[in-house]
Amino acid sequence: MPTPHNQAQINKAEWRNPNNWSTIYFSKKDSRACVPKQNPAHGWTINFGSPAGSLWIYYLLVLFWLLGFGVGMAMPAVRSCFN
Repeated sequence: MPTPHNQAQINKAEWRNPNNWSTIYFSKKDSRACVPKQNPAHGWTINFGSPAGSLWIYYLLVLFWLLGFGVGMAMPAVRSCFN
């Protein structure tokens, strides 16, 4: 099991590895769920290789689905206001 200092070095090396970057960041060795983008001024991204990152993706998909469902359920009421 890596120590926190060693894991920080692993995370940094994985983040710098261009093979882990495409349109997404995927590294199973990087312990972080969210990492800075390749250009850190552009914000953060989710590590798709991390179990915690996968949970973030799942929760975001559920959130968008619930929002879409809520809007869809509200549409008949909105339409009836304009008739």
